[in-house]
Amino acid sequence: MAKHRADATRWIKSSYSGSNGGNCIEYAPATPGNAVPVRDSKRPHGPLLAVPRPAWTDFVGAVRRGELGG
Repeated sequence: MAKHRADATRWIKSSYSGSNGGNCIEYAPATPGNAVPVRDSKRPHGPLLAVPRPAWTDFVGAVRRGELGG
């Protein structure tokens, strides 16, 4: 994913992230292509993880169903 595209992307902070500045992720679901970019909210200019869309959909579904513990 090109850096300039990632900088222009609308990022959404996970609703499961707390407001205490701890472990937070952001994702950009409207990014065109076959992957959803994910980043550490504390490092907005750091590396991105490009998650294949089907895997992202499965992950979000598992979180919503409470299948990942926590």
